[in-house]
Formats: sequence, C-alpha cells, structure tokens
Amino acid sequence: MGCFCSKVGANSTVTSRPGKEAPTKQYSKPRWKSQEPITAAKLQRMQEEFWDTQPHYGGDKAMWDAIKAACGSEDMDTARLILDTAGIIVARADMTVMYDERGVKYELPKYVLAQPSNMLRGEEAEQQLQHEQQPLELAQRQQPAQAVQAG
Repeated sequence: MGCFCSKVGANSTVTSRPGKEAPTKQYSKPRWKSQEPITAAKLQRMQEEFWDTQPHYGGDKAMWDAIKAACGSEDMDTARLILDTAGIIVARADMTVMYDERGVKYELPKYVLAQPSNMLRGEEAEQQLQHEQQPLELAQRQQPAQAVQAG
C-alpha cells in the first residue's frame, strides 16, 4: 500500500538546498566586536569598499542591491520585507549567509550588517582619527621634499 499523505515531524528539518544551511525565519543583525576598536569613519570606509567590490564575489546585481538595502535599513521589519520581496533566503540567524531562489550563496561580513560593540565614539574617535591621519600627512609632506631633491 502507498501513502496518501506524508508530513514532516515537528522536530524534523527540511532543507530544499542539499548540502546547504536550512533557511531561518528568526534572524537579526549580528552583535560583534572588532579585533581593535574602530571609528565610524573607518567602519563606513570598510562598508563602502565591500559594496563597491561585491560584484566580484559573484551573484546577481539585483540580489546584491536588495541585500544592501536590507543591511542599510534601520529596523528589522523593513529588512525582512526587502529580503522576502527579493526572494532571498536567510540561512544564518546573524544574516551573514543568504541564498537567492536559484541557490546562489551570498556571504556578508558582519561589519556591513552592524556596528561593532567596541566602536570608538566622541573624544576616543577623534583621537583615533588624528592618529590615523598623522602618518598620511607626514608622507604627503615628505613626498614633495623628495621630488625637489631629485630635480
């Protein structure tokens, strides 16, 4: 005899993509800590660099645009709506792994999803920014001096 109707048990997990993570409905932007404290300006540069180079990671540009919009949204309801509308499946609860409907994998670093818990703010950020700019200013001052000596 055959089975007329089958049903997955309550404790079973079904994966529509063999060998890949199962989709999750419970996800949120990750909480993370950078190896060394960074400023908002440095975080923004890192994010811009990632989004500028993301086509080199493969995948569909429309999917990357939807993922970027979801990452930039202020609230999770908007992010979920954007991802659901685009047909993007979130595979990890921290949103670092996603798939499109064709099964293409999209991996995201945590720094494009959220700010680190140890981000420098206020005076600390200003001091760090000044510290980062000093070697650059010194190199710019030395460069014209070297050009004059060479001439």
